[in-house]
Amino acid sequence: MLKTLKQIVRVGLITEAPPKPDESLCSPDMLHGEIWKVFGRALCLRAVDAGSCNACELEMHALGNPYYNLEGLGIKFVASPRHADLLLVAGPVSTHMAEALRRTYAAMPDPKRVVAVGDCAACGGIFGESYASLGRIANVIPVDVTINGCPPTPTAMLSGILAAVTGLAGRSA
Repeated sequence: MLKTLKQIVRVGLITEAPPKPDESLCSPDMLHGEIWKVFGRALCLRAVDAGSCNACELEMHALGNPYYNLEGLGIKFVASPRHADLLLVAGPVSTHMAEALRRTYAAMPDPKRVVAVGDCAACGGIFGESYASLGRIANVIPVDVTINGCPPTPTAMLSGILAAVTGLAGRSA
């Protein structure tokens, strides 16, 4: 044990510094201003897991921590699609979730915006299309913005939300 500790002290840290987030994409003032310009109030998100491995959901939950402070930006998660302005969907659509996803989308008021979160939601990922999976989200409901990554970072999710709010439809974040 002592030998290992001496080696740790001798070698030191070998990791690289994490990359800095792109402030132009997720500036709180810019995002808050765009939300109020489009909706005139706070942005309400509804998250749906259409059959994912939960990695994207963990990153979505990170948006609520003090570092990203989603609530401070005027964005909140809601339990009902009837109160939602934007739908965040993660994972490939399993056959059992297809109808629930369609109903959730239909229950949303206009203007409806959908963000596909992660590679599975964007293209089906490693699951693809099979008897148990319908593949990407766009096979079931229209998608405005896709966020690539497995899983995407919370900063990428904020960028995708900003793209959806500002009306950059068909954009990959």
